[in-house]
Amino acid sequence: MIQELPLMRKATAVWLVENTSLTFSQIASFCGLHELEVQGIADGDVASGIIGQNPFFSGQLTREEITRCEQNPESRLVINKSAGSQVKSTEKASKYTPIARRQDKPDGISYLLKYYPEITNGQIKKLVGTTDKMIDSIRSRAHWNMKGIKPRDVVLLGLCSQSQFNDVISQVKSGAEEETPKPVKKRKPAAKK
Repeated sequence: MIQELPLMRKATAVWLVENTSLTFSQIASFCGLHELEVQGIADGDVASGIIGQNPFFSGQLTREEITRCEQNPESRLVINKSAGSQVKSTEKASKYTPIARRQDKPDGISYLLKYYPEITNGQIKKLVGTTDKMIDSIRSRAHWNMKGIKPRDVVLLGLCSQSQFNDVISQVKSGAEEETPKPVKKRKPAAKK
């Protein structure tokens, strides 16, 4: 069974050491730290610059849970899962590209524009993680390094996974099929008898 750990484990451990009478073993078990590390926090040798994080504010622990464990040193703290599952991040995480891969983005954008001209800026941003300004400058061939840009596959460059690429390209192809009207066949008039 995987133990669910609190957010900001060391900061939570600092707060528990300073504000409760829990044993080092109980704090270490709850925070996923070694017991000697918790003892180092208590001695001031470890985490001296870390400000304690109150686990009540984040809903990870209740006062009753701490009191229960303070009374029985053999008890283990249990994280409050109902409160933890209610805390959800509404902010969308931005796509991080390592510094070594960032110079490859123009090549990837050029590849997408060359082989899938009907692709939208939003779809390119989803795959590559770039800006409209960058896409438009490459689309209009006004990018400062246009001579140095070589169309290269975004998957091989490591800018997106093959499954992400396939999802976006299938959207592009289905969108192109919807936009192009099918030719209407003219019916030949029936021969008169």
